Amino acid sequence: MKKALLLLLTLSLFQFADAQEKPLSQAEYVKMLYGLQKDPAGKTEIVEALRKRGIDFTVTDGVRGLTRSKGGNDEELKRSLEEAERRRKNPEASKPPNEREAADVLEKARQNTLALVADMPDFVVKQLIARSEAYAGTGNWRPVDNLIIAVSYSTEKGEQYKVLAKNGSPVISQTSGNYNGLDGATSGGEFVDDLHKLFKPESKTRFDVLTTDVLRTKRALIYDYEIDLVNNKGGGVGLKGPNPQSSPSGEKGQIWIDRDTFRVLRIEYKLTDIAPTFPVKSVTKYIDYDMVEISGEKHLLPTLSDFRGVVQSGSRRFESRNVIRFKNYQKYGSDVIILDDDTEPVPEEKP
Repeated sequence: MKKALLLLLTLSLFQFADAQEKPLSQAEYVKMLYGLQKDPAGKTEIVEALRKRGIDFTVTDGVRGLTRSKGGNDEELKRSLEEAERRRKNPEASKPPNEREAADVLEKARQNTLALVADMPDFVVKQLIARSEAYAGTGNWRPVDNLIIAVSYSTEKGEQYKVLAKNGSPVISQTSGNYNGLDGATSGGEFVDDLHKLFKPESKTRFDVLTTDVLRTKRALIYDYEIDLVNNKGGGVGLKGPNPQSSPSGEKGQIWIDRDTFRVLRIEYKLTDIAPTFPVKSVTKYIDYDMVEISGEKHLLPTLSDFRGVVQSGSRRFESRNVIRFKNYQKYGSDVIILDDDTEPVPEEKP
């Protein structure tokens, strides 16, 4: 029996059976956006239409602005629109897979990822973290601070963190295996855990091929995936403070896989089944991966991450956002040095 069956692979290709359905016109798309005022839940229908049918119009700044305003600045909606635009621009690279290719790409990605994780080198890297906050759902982000953190990873100790600077000023801190000594929202696991758990047999991850994309010039297949709470060992969400709390969770999202090299390009997920009484109401994250050179060898490692968490406080909900850029991977034991351009603001990237 093929190893792919261990992933409980369910390559449902029903969305591609709709290939004869016409792409969304701009008039139809705009009408659907205005419909969100009466039915906010219709966002799911729009995202599904963008991914299944695509679009026949150019995505202008005006269309993007309308999507932000009528869609409540929803990140999934904005990204789905940009995905549809990339497919419109490059239809040849965006041809849907047949069942055999979809299964083959996923199985080879599983093999590659597990091999890369097993061969993960010890390394150090610099994290540039821009933290902001907003009232949940508004997208009106207020900057909180900018951190520079030295991260070291070894198979013996896992991830170790040391804060080097805050808002451009040096900070004296100790190296720690967690962020408990740092106030505010933090995230971890981007280097190994977030990627490894998708493909390890214990997670019993279910995959369904969703659509295609062209991400950073690479032809990609996007798969939906889901890990049930009972199988998400070591997963969950925590809340720091005088009385630390935590809740287990499941996980569901999408994974982008290069159709030619079978490498993971991006994962995007949200936590599911968080305990109803837990103050953290939602957590989402996406991570971009690329092949990074360390000591002359290439390794699959994160280059960018966007983490968001919503916390209930009284009758209000507040959202925290951490945009993390990973810079200057080096061999383990190297000094992490702050450079002048590390403190310069980085412009917002398109989805």
